[in-house]
Amino acid sequence: MERGNTKHGALLDERMAQETRGNVRGTAGGRAEEWLTPEPAGEDQPEVTFAPGGYGRGVPAGVGSVKGEAFSRFGSYLGLSAFPGNRTALERSARTLHAPDDVMRLLAALPDGETFENAAQAWETSEGRNA
Repeated sequence: MERGNTKHGALLDERMAQETRGNVRGTAGGRAEEWLTPEPAGEDQPEVTFAPGGYGRGVPAGVGSVKGEAFSRFGSYLGLSAFPGNRTALERSARTLHAPDDVMRLLAALPDGETFENAAQAWETSEGRNA
């Protein structure tokens, strides 16, 4: 319903708002047109996966593995503002986030003077990769 330049009462305004509420807010699945639904993989094509290359749970170094969980724990004590940064910056960030002793030991083992772009690079350089 289109409103003109005339003034309406509060009751009429509320009715008009209710009429268009579904269009404004949308409903779950309201935009799911048939042509937007993805088609299944063809007979000669691989199945679709959210983890390319099979990386994920159950993979030796994937999510849920001992190494994967250790890396996740290590990275959770390094703030994003510490990167790129050297060993001193990473240790400062870890102390601020109250890192446990084992994480602090891994950071202390990093070479002095090297700059790390992200937690994965620091993890690979530290002794944690052998955990």
